[in-house]
Amino acid sequence: MVNAAIKVSDPEKILPLRIRRVNNCLYIDDRRICIDDGKIYVVGAGKASGKMALAVEKILGDLIEKGVVAIPYYMSSLYKLKKIQLVEAGHPIPNEGSIEAAEKILDIAGEVGEKDVLLSLISGGGSALMEKPIQPITLDDLKITNKLLLESGADIREINIVRKHLSEIKGGRLAVKASKAKYIVSLMISDVPGDNPEFIASGPTVPDSSTYLDAKNVLERYDLWDKVPESVRIVIKKGIRGEIDETPKHEHPVFRKTFNKIIASNYAVLRKLSEYFRDKGYTPYILTTRLEGESSEAGKVLASIAMDISDRGLLDQKPIVLLLGGEPNVSLKEQRYGKGGRCQELVLSFLATTRGRRDLSIIAFDTDGVDGFSDAAGAYGDYEVWENMSKNRDSPWGYLREHNSYEFFRKYNGLIITGPTGTNVNIVVAVIIHKPESSGQ
Repeated sequence: MVNAAIKVSDPEKILPLRIRRVNNCLYIDDRRICIDDGKIYVVGAGKASGKMALAVEKILGDLIEKGVVAIPYYMSSLYKLKKIQLVEAGHPIPNEGSIEAAEKILDIAGEVGEKDVLLSLISGGGSALMEKPIQPITLDDLKITNKLLLESGADIREINIVRKHLSEIKGGRLAVKASKAKYIVSLMISDVPGDNPEFIASGPTVPDSSTYLDAKNVLERYDLWDKVPESVRIVIKKGIRGEIDETPKHEHPVFRKTFNKIIASNYAVLRKLSEYFRDKGYTPYILTTRLEGESSEAGKVLASIAMDISDRGLLDQKPIVLLLGGEPNVSLKEQRYGKGGRCQELVLSFLATTRGRRDLSIIAFDTDGVDGFSDAAGAYGDYEVWENMSKNRDSPWGYLREHNSYEFFRKYNGLIITGPTGTNVNIVVAVIIHKPESSGQ
């Protein structure tokens, strides 16, 4: 299942199906964009942007003048490009590479002429990978702010509202920088629930519907306003007073020639996985692509649904698989905590709630291959994992309390390790309700 999900979201396989070149024209699905005497400049950022750049070079060839794409530092050895420069940057916390990437991308955007096209390759993770903070915010100030937001329990939309208003490149500002271009085209791989383009990598080429006041409200909601660096408060206050320009809105003229296209998403992967399971004799149900909230609470809810379906015969056919996607989070309230990620914690919570029932199993993994601060993509939980734990006279609750799900699944053989996949369409969860005769009940 993991391999199937990664395969259907692989940019090298997706892009040739969605874009093509005919002479000096670029076709994106049924939309034609002709270059004439101009060139294509390529920029981008995200966990999938390296593979996107690889595919674009193969498709567009000599139409590309040059480009810069920011990718996580641990993925730089995976790609060899001819015209597009790869810049190693930090994720999930921005670093000096993120600043370098943003400056180079903005330089290219400013260089694009009226006959040229700016092609932007955007995927999840791009918000941290390219960053140029508004003065007087420093890189260290950004790191502190990002860390506070990531640990607060704020969802990705709320986090990006703050990020956009501290940056010279996010929230449509990249598009404004390239306003001389004939066209600005963004190809996006979505990792956000609902697939709203303005929240994918903080929407560098998308009009922003949020405001500086919204950014302040997010920080206040999670009790962070007095904890973020003073420079962050200074910029937000200036923005609220109109002393700093707001992020560009829909009426800005640059968006009349800007085309944002989502080419892969979590829902598309769940649909393909539904076919995959049906071919293997399961009855699949796609429940949602908007799974959010605390991972441990989501695990409990999924466990209660699965137990009632199995015990009460709520659905006619077995075996059944419930498919979900989205972006749950883990709020780290304590000063000390272990190692893991949202997928591992969700699976551990499910397993603890069902107490390792033979008729129920679960798998959850992040399609980028990195779940939280760990080398695992996610985990699976079933009767065998529970038995391994029971033989050791151990309990899952301490691991959950300390957010140490990685250590649990490392000890009891439940980790899923893929390595970086080169794609990113958020997490995938499958809850399997087995046939009655396999349950032992």
